[in-house]
Amino acid sequence: MILEVKNLKATYNNHIAIENINFSINQGEYVCLVGENGSGKSTLIKTIMGLRNPSEGKIDLKIDLSEVSYLAQTDLKEIEFPATAKEIIMTGVQKHKKIPFYTKEDKENLKKVIKDLKIEDIINKRIGDLSGGQKQRVLLARSLIRNPKLIILDEPATGLDVKITMELYSILSKLNKEKNVTILMATHDLDELKSIKPRIICLAKTVKYDGNYDDWKGL
Repeated sequence: MILEVKNLKATYNNHIAIENINFSINQGEYVCLVGENGSGKSTLIKTIMGLRNPSEGKIDLKIDLSEVSYLAQTDLKEIEFPATAKEIIMTGVQKHKKIPFYTKEDKENLKKVIKDLKIEDIINKRIGDLSGGQKQRVLLARSLIRNPKLIILDEPATGLDVKITMELYSILSKLNKEKNVTILMATHDLDELKSIKPRIICLAKTVKYDGNYDDWKGL
């Protein structure tokens, strides 16, 4: 087991966002959080990541937080600051409150991740000059450079066209199958994931369904 959530409740502005959330995830699982807008997917992810405090319940992360990578929901059009793709990626291994210093291993990981994501030709370009799909690959590279055991993604395909979305999901599937990376992803794109057949957790403030893809599609 890599993550366990017990009786979780989170509120903000006297509004109950999620309640009575219970599930666990094993190492190597590919789990998709689904549900309507406002169902609590983003709140759950932010609470797991420690960005929101739970009102009740417990989150038991069985690995160190440094082994978790988080790709937040992002408006890719707003990423315009004057940094290169390489600089953005390398912040994934930068230690807080320290002058940037990268080890030989960090640099080798950079070479590998940019090759895997096929972004060698853009790493020296400014992030603001890249397309939406390229920006998302850069942000994914930033998440992957420290070889996480768990990747948590919040609607990573927002603003991307179908072709780029399918390429993104193919990359995630490869990581899951070949490197046993655990994936927890909020998404609306279940039709694009039919070849992967992930475990489905459906939220409507609480867990309404937790099971396999085929049974969910049959509901």
